[in-house]
This record gives sequence, structure tokens and C-alpha cells, in this order.
Amino acid sequence: MMKGAFNGLRGKQFLLALIVLVCTTIVFWAWERTPFVTTLLPLQNQIEILSPEFLIGTPPAYSISDEGEKKERNMDGDLSHAPDVMKKNNTYSEEDFSHAPEVRAPEVMEKKNTYVEEDFSHAPEVTEKNTYVEEDFSHAPEVGEKKNNETEQESDSLPPSSKMTSSHEETNTDEDLITLPTEKKECNYAKGKWVADSRRPLYSGFGCKQWLSEMWACRLTQRTDFSYEGFRWQPENCEMPDFEGSIFLKRMQDKTLGFIGDSLGRQQFQSLMCMITGGKESPEVEDVGWKYGLVKARGAVRPDGWAYRFPSTNTTILYYWSASLCELEPLNTTDPATQYAMHLDRPATFLCRYLHSFDVLVLNTGHHWNRGKLKANRWVMYAGGMPNKNRALAGIGAAKNFTVYSVVKWLDSQLPKHPRLKAFFRTISPRHFVNGEWNSGGSCDNTTPLAGGNQVLQDKSSDPDAEGAVEGTGVKLLDITALSQLRDECHKSRYSIKSTQGVQDCLHWCLPGVPDTWNEILFAQL
Repeated sequence: MMKGAFNGLRGKQFLLALIVLVCTTIVFWAWERTPFVTTLLPLQNQIEILSPEFLIGTPPAYSISDEGEKKERNMDGDLSHAPDVMKKNNTYSEEDFSHAPEVRAPEVMEKKNTYVEEDFSHAPEVTEKNTYVEEDFSHAPEVGEKKNNETEQESDSLPPSSKMTSSHEETNTDEDLITLPTEKKECNYAKGKWVADSRRPLYSGFGCKQWLSEMWACRLTQRTDFSYEGFRWQPENCEMPDFEGSIFLKRMQDKTLGFIGDSLGRQQFQSLMCMITGGKESPEVEDVGWKYGLVKARGAVRPDGWAYRFPSTNTTILYYWSASLCELEPLNTTDPATQYAMHLDRPATFLCRYLHSFDVLVLNTGHHWNRGKLKANRWVMYAGGMPNKNRALAGIGAAKNFTVYSVVKWLDSQLPKHPRLKAFFRTISPRHFVNGEWNSGGSCDNTTPLAGGNQVLQDKSSDPDAEGAVEGTGVKLLDITALSQLRDECHKSRYSIKSTQGVQDCLHWCLPGVPDTWNEILFAQL
């Protein structure tokens, strides 16, 4: 009986041990086969070294498989090549990250998404995706992660800054948002406003007789209202440095600046000479016009231009009269009254001959393009070396535009040969004749500053021909048209030195005056 009991007990123990062994085997088998159990392990043990591609995306808080299928995403939304990552999609703007450093997961788990572009208008639509444009984010500001529960429609309706949310799925407040770095854009000096400035004018209208023509020195005329002198131009969203003659000369040390154009270019030249010297007598400045053939010809009223050198910095400022910027060729050299071939497709001979001498060049043309001027100057339009027979160029406006484009294209082609040269094309200076033209009773009698407004809001130039000509070239636009349009009270008007009645000048400006601002903008752009 004891033996049977013993045998029965041993049988039960054996059966129990067998059951325990089977259960233990099942538990270990289940432990190895069940994925969710791995979430109980420490995070550092879950994630292997992240690949550079995955590092560019949002650092995840979940495990990934090293053997997952590798794909690559393109910017058009094609996922056929995108990395196959669990629960997240990453958007890249660069295809090759093969040279990016590898970073271990523990070092990046707290890193947030980084954005470096201000304008995302052309980026693909994102909800749980992150858009990046640079390979190295080591110096970029941190920005919170994006909420997982935002829909694409909600995301698209918000500005970029509003789409960034914290990793706790709570929308950042305005105080939490970090201002993104903005790319420095080229300043539009033509957009801004006129403001009163008690420090103006930059030189006395009673002085600067060494450079300033009396006919443009309105302080010497019978005009009594000079409030127009007390304003300066303030560009929007950019700084324009105060003009200092000594700083200008230092910046232009051992350099030559040339103005080539019509009488408005001559005004800008005289304005700059007065600004540099402060309107004071400067006997040390040398006349070097002879170096450029700028000498008064026999029987001429004046030379074709002037050139002066400041010996302290070896800076030369030059003006050459070329109202059309075209090459002018006498058709009969033995006839004083000969006509001139006005070659629309060839730049002025002086410009070609002395281009190598210039470090800064400012071109302009415009107001001599009318039938009266062409007839008075005996200019005959030529193209391709022959009298123009192209009806498309027969109109004055079309001929002018053709010339502007031709000259700018030629100048752009020369820039690689003269790498130090900075070339500008100045837009047209506005006229303010009302109730007629200069020879038919037109006038500009307003003396109230900024009666038509003080602000320019447009981004485009008011001289689309000049703007279009320089687009895509190395020639810069010196855009002064719209800001000058607001200053109709600044013209010479009916005032003269001898108080004689005659036609009004609503084209040229009083000096000091608006051309000073043109030079301030030129100085800023240099």
C-alpha cells in the first residue's frame, strides 16, 4: 500500500513537472515572438545607430527595423524612393546625404525640427512631414515638433510659424514660437517715402559755384520758397547710409566714376561734385578732361563733358554728353551742316573707347527721343549699318527701347572683361509739364512739397523699359523715376537769374535738390 501511494505521488509529481516544463517553454517562445514586449526594454537598447537619411527627419520615439525596405522621397510627392519608416514620413529637398555624419539615437532624441526658409509657398503640402533645405542644422534655432492630430487642410490654412507645435501635442503660443532666420534680400531703394530732415540740404545753393551751373542754382533766382530742400528719401525695410564726401572718396580710392547720358546726367554729375566737396571751393581738385578728349572745340559752346580728379584719393568723377547713347557718325565730314547716322545698335564711341577706364558707370537716356530733337540734331536712324527701313523701329518709342536694350546687352557682354566695373542704368527722370509742353504754355507752378503724396508703394519700376533691359544682366538698375515723380515742386520752373519771361523748365531740377537723392541711392548701392 505504501508502495502504491509512493508510485501515485511520483506519477503526479512527474505529471506536474511535465506541465510546468511545457508552460515554461510556451512562455519563452511567446516572449521571443511577441513585438509589444520589446517596448518594455530601455529606449537606448531599442534603436541602433540611425542612418544619415533618417537623421534629417524628425528623431522618432519608436523602434525601427534595420532591414526595412529603403526608399527615397522626391519633392513631387513620389514615394517610390522614400525611406520606409514606421508611422512617419520625411520630406527632403536634397537627394544625396551620403556624406552626412552618423549620429546615435540618444544624442538626437531631444532635437526638434529646424526650418531655415521664410517662404514655404512652394514647398509640398505637409501634415506630419518635415521640410528641410540644408544638410547641416548644427547652428540653426530649435523649433517645436508638429502635432500628429493636425489635418492637411488645417496645416495648409496656417502660416509656417503657426504650423509648428510642441512634442506634447499642444499648439505653441505666440510667446513660444521662435522667429526664423530670414535670408537677406537685396534692398529696393526705390520703394519708400520722403521725410522731413532739418539737416538738408547737403550743400548750400548759394555756393558750389566751382561745379554748379548758375541756371540750375535756384537760390540765385527770384524764387523765394525753398522748403523743398528740407526732405530726404527713406527706403522701406532697408538702411540708406548718410552721405559723407570723405567716405565716398575713400570708397572710390584709385577709381573712376563716369556719368554718360543727357543733361539730366549732367545734373547728377554736378550734384555729386557739390556733395563730395560740401559746396566749398576745392582748388586742389584737378581738371583732367584732356585725358578723355573732353576739351572745348573751336566754336563750341562747351566741351562734350568734364572730368575732375581728387588727388587725396586719386578719385576721378567724369561726365560725357551722349543724349541717345548711340554711336553718332557724320555722313559727310566736309559739310558742317551734315546729318549724322544714329546707329541704334551701336553704343556711343566714347563709351567703347574708355570703358576700360571706369570702375563705376552710370548711363541714362530718354528725353531726346522725340522728333523735334532728332530733327534739330540732324540725326538719322540707322540699324545694321544702313538707314533704318524696319517699320517696327520707325516709332520713336520703339527705337529708344531698341537702343536701351542694345546698349545694356553690349555692356553686359563686356563685364567679364572688366571684372572690377560696376555698371548702372538710371531710369528716366520725370517731367511735370501741365496744360501744355515746354513750347506750348506748359507749366509747373506748384511750390507745396509733396502735394501729391510722399510714398512709393510699388515694387516694380515706373520705367519698365529700363527695368526690362537690365533684367538677367550684370547691369544694375538705378531706379529714381517714381520717387522723383512725387517732387513736382523741385523743378526750375519759371524762375531765372534775370527774371525774364519765357518758357518754363519742368524737366531740369533745382540744385540742391532731387538729383542729390539719386546720388545717395547710388552711394548706397555701391
